[in-house]
Amino acid sequence: MKHFFEGMLCGLLNGFFGSGGGVIAVPVLEREQQKQNLDIPAEDSMRHAHADSVALILVLSLTAAVSYMFSGGMDLSSAWKYIPFGAAGAISGALFLRKIKASWLQRLFGALICAAAVRTLFS
Repeated sequence: MKHFFEGMLCGLLNGFFGSGGGVIAVPVLEREQQKQNLDIPAEDSMRHAHADSVALILVLSLTAAVSYMFSGGMDLSSAWKYIPFGAAGAISGALFLRKIKASWLQRLFGALICAAAVRTLFS
C-alpha cells in the first residue's frame, strides 16, 4: 500500500508541476535501494536511486504528456527549440553522475529543491 501512495504522489506532482515527481522519487528509491541491496555501498545506492528516478519520471512524463495532448493542453511549438540542448544536457548529467561524490550529489539535489522553492515563493 505504501508503494501505491508514493507512486501516486510522484505521478500527481509530475503531472501537476511537470516533473516534480523526482523530488519524491529520489528519496523513495534511495530508501528502497538501501533496503533491498544491503551489500551495495551507500554512494552507489544513491547513484542508482537518481538514475532509477529518471526512468520513473520518463514514464510519468510520457503519461502526463499524452494526457495533456488529448485534452488540448499542449503546444510543442515553443518546446522544440529546447529539446536538442536538453538532450545534450541530459547526456552530460548522466555521464557526470558517475563521477560526482554522493555527498555532493545530495547537496546539489537539496540546493536545487531549495532554489525551486524560493523561486516559487517569490514569483
